[in-house]
Amino acid sequence: MKKGKKLYEGKAKIIYACAEKNLVIQHFKDDATAFNNQKKSVIEGKGILNNRISEHILTCLSQAGIKNHLVKRINMREQLIKHVSIIPIEFIVRNIASGSLTKRLGIEEGTVLDNPLIEYCLKNDKLGDPLISKEHILTFKWATKKEIEKIDKQLNRINDFLVGMFRGVGIKLVDFKVEFGRLKNSNDVILADEISPDTCRLWDMNTEKKLDKDRFRNNLGNLIQAYQDVARRLGILHEQSNIRPIKFPKPKAVKLKKNK
Repeated sequence: MKKGKKLYEGKAKIIYACAEKNLVIQHFKDDATAFNNQKKSVIEGKGILNNRISEHILTCLSQAGIKNHLVKRINMREQLIKHVSIIPIEFIVRNIASGSLTKRLGIEEGTVLDNPLIEYCLKNDKLGDPLISKEHILTFKWATKKEIEKIDKQLNRINDFLVGMFRGVGIKLVDFKVEFGRLKNSNDVILADEISPDTCRLWDMNTEKKLDKDRFRNNLGNLIQAYQDVARRLGILHEQSNIRPIKFPKPKAVKLKKNK
């Protein structure tokens, strides 16, 4: 699939035009960012893992009847996706208190919420992606009432599915962020962007080890190993032995002495 001109570049992905009508190519970068782009780094292999993990999750969601922009993965770093106009809202679903929620409200990290909490943030890096209400969304016409009602239902379905998927492989889904977009040819609203350890908080069920981008945010190290762990548990990567075959030196020829 030949890439056309660059249409958009974000912190973690680049969108390119392609020959297919109403489709574009999404390229996953190795760039890692945190705190509204104040902390930056390049982590080799991160884009490849996010591409594979997001493809797997979006495919499973599609099979469960949740429409999204994924058409297919075309190589290690790129996906063919439906061309959508992104709604400028980040939709966040929280199951366990962590991150900005604990800082804003003084809630102890790890507090399990009685019901999933949906939050909305304006997608604007310059403003720090501020928290907004439904009234803000409707007042400034970022989305219609009908669209938000549909998205809220989708968010609860997505959350139920992901909680079960990750629980089955020993991972707690703490929270996740997703985006939605309007299809170019119909204005139908569908799930877009990605779902990966970059956009989810994932904790091991037994140890509560963080398996997500918090390892980068909080200088915990081993980000790639954590993402690989998630991929292996989801059955995307196969276990590989870390033991290398030992090469013994060839035995030297020994000359036997003749008995005198």
